Amino acid sequence: MSDSTVAGVDGTEGIDLTGVSVFVGGPIQHAIRDDGFHQPLRHAIRDIIAAASAVHGTVFSAHVVEKFGVDTPLFSPDQVSVRDFDWMRRCDVFVPVLPVDGAGELMRTDGTHVELGWASALGKPIVVVTPVPLAANASHLLRGLPSVADVTVLDLAEAGANPAELLRLVEKLGRAAVVST
Repeated sequence: MSDSTVAGVDGTEGIDLTGVSVFVGGPIQHAIRDDGFHQPLRHAIRDIIAAASAVHGTVFSAHVVEKFGVDTPLFSPDQVSVRDFDWMRRCDVFVPVLPVDGAGELMRTDGTHVELGWASALGKPIVVVTPVPLAANASHLLRGLPSVADVTVLDLAEAGANPAELLRLVEKLGRAAVVST
């Protein structure tokens, strides 16, 4: 097993995100429940962050900085906007996680949709991790985003079961972004 292999994950041999920055996004405010942060989303985001970090990627994550909602009230809207926009400018690949609720509808995430706009406008490759097919309540702009931006959609269940596929895609897109800058 090479040192860039994610422990216990098949297919990650040879994947190396050294020099690649990944901004992992997704709902925060609307994922905070009375009993804490939405657990399936927490696990999905933590797994993606852990996998990218294990293969030496640099990861930007408000979820980590804000301790999955615990410290969110400590940040002003200005701080969050400036921080996240800086991360978007600095990242090579944006990976938003868009979960669905028990009714199969996309969880509300205004901030992530703003970030999708930033990523599109800045020409960043985007890997949307969400259940496939897209939820029925996904907006026309979200559904049509691949017609104006470099967007790949990966199934959330597949990405969780096989993070190597996500890592290979992030490596390919990230390396291309690094070379073009």
